[in-house]
Amino acid sequence: MTALTAKVTEPVPPPPPDARAPKRRGIELTLLVGAVLISVLGYLSVGLATTGRIPRPAAHHAAGLAGAALLAHLAVRLRAPYADPLLLPIAALLNGLGLVLIQRLDLSTPGEPAAGDQLRWSALGVVLFVLVVFVLRDHRVLQRYAYLSVTAALALMLVPVFFPAVNGAHIWIRFAGLSFQPGEFAKILLAVFFAAYLAANRTALALTGRLLFWKLRLLPGRVLGPILAIWLLSVGLLVLERDLGTSLLFFGLFVIMLFTATGRIGWIAIGLLLAALGAYAVGTFEPHVHSRVEDWLNPFASIERGEGPGQLAQSLFAFGAGGLLGAGLGHGQSFLIGFAAKSDFVLATAGEELGFVGLTAILLLYGLLVSRGFRAGLALRDPFGRLLATGLASIVALQVFVIAGGVTGLIPLTGMAMPFLAQGGSSVVTNWIIVALLVRLSDSARRPEPQEALA
Repeated sequence: MTALTAKVTEPVPPPPPDARAPKRRGIELTLLVGAVLISVLGYLSVGLATTGRIPRPAAHHAAGLAGAALLAHLAVRLRAPYADPLLLPIAALLNGLGLVLIQRLDLSTPGEPAAGDQLRWSALGVVLFVLVVFVLRDHRVLQRYAYLSVTAALALMLVPVFFPAVNGAHIWIRFAGLSFQPGEFAKILLAVFFAAYLAANRTALALTGRLLFWKLRLLPGRVLGPILAIWLLSVGLLVLERDLGTSLLFFGLFVIMLFTATGRIGWIAIGLLLAALGAYAVGTFEPHVHSRVEDWLNPFASIERGEGPGQLAQSLFAFGAGGLLGAGLGHGQSFLIGFAAKSDFVLATAGEELGFVGLTAILLLYGLLVSRGFRAGLALRDPFGRLLATGLASIVALQVFVIAGGVTGLIPLTGMAMPFLAQGGSSVVTNWIIVALLVRLSDSARRPEPQEALA
């Protein structure tokens, strides 16, 4: 009996790491091959539909996409072998589809080519993805640079104020024929600061303060003051620049990360109330935003006045013309939207030429990318990593909601770029950096603990 008891109570040795946490790099490579093939087939379909022949640089285009995907895959295989196998293929597919849609619109607007620039920015984004994966071996290192990050973020948002406005907003830096949107990089730096500060003060945020009503506590100024001041300053700069889409993004990021750190749903309610009050005030007193609200409330007003359809009306017409299966790549008319067809309204081209089915597939890809980011955050053991993964995934989710809601008439337009899909060099580079950070975070989340720690 004693021997039996000893056998039962004997500790079971932990399973080998590979059995508990498979690396799945083969799955990632297979999905990357599929992503590249889909993108190349889309490129060929656009050429055949618009010119009747296969584009001459098709082989170079395919080789460039395959080379970039392989380079990124090798970086993950060597430096982040336990990373989530879906993150990189989803980003590659969305970026590839974006290049296809921009090339398709270029063929209808030959005087305004953008696909070449977008391809070069995408290549830079992949290079930075590789650098982040190689250089950043432990995401917790970023926690040391919280205040440096927020200082750099505020500086990046302040610089465009001194440059001329573009389309009514001071968000661009134009120099020597190049354009750069610093606010895109500021959102990553602010996510790092929010995560670091909230992780260091999570106990005080969750437990201290005076109870107001239900489960909502009024936090002491010494705890909430610094982060609230940084957020108000960043949003104030963006309002000064008339970049209200990014202002909404930062506000949503602040509320989501505060809720994640404290676990108190009251912050969501307060965030929604403040967002509604701010939207009403800005939409009423700021002429540029007020005109967008008017267009949202009555998108066909310009047609009734005999001025022709505006951008939102053309976008709605494009979605309606697409139907269930779409008109086919190269057969739509969404280029009639004008200069914003490749940026703000690129989703309308996808809806018209790929239909409801294709549009749903694209939105599901975004949803899967965000969910894998949240999943990495839930699996991480350190508070900073959990908050950073949540913040980065929330940035993508908020952008998709704001942009898709705007072009479909759900909410007023805000003038942001769809991640990976729309024209915008700063945007595509930033989103590749976000994916690189999520790859690093997911690798830390899935990596098995050393045997001596488990013994």
